[in-house]
Amino acid sequence: MNEFLVVLTTAGTKEEAERIGKTLVKESLAACINVIFPLTSIFSWEGRIEQAEEALLLMKTKRTLYEKLETRLKQLHSYQTPEVIALPVIFGSPEYLKWVSEICR
Repeated sequence: MNEFLVVLTTAGTKEEAERIGKTLVKESLAACINVIFPLTSIFSWEGRIEQAEEALLLMKTKRTLYEKLETRLKQLHSYQTPEVIALPVIFGSPEYLKWVSEICR
């Protein structure tokens, strides 16, 4: 199971999130990307507490593709410092994970 990841990032708009998601799936860097919009993010940036409406992307991929996915995500992203956090999949449906493995090359 340790070969799979869920990678999280946020985007400033739903449209940007969808563009990033479609590109990463088309390039087989993720098998599936969920876009959750809207969500409110509260964060510290340049010494100030900020609040913004964003879209959250949940990307399902293989651990072996993480570096390529991160690099490509940063190329596609409008943020100076985009969130890129990977969480290991501890358990998952064997059928679903087989499908992820077949899609992500």
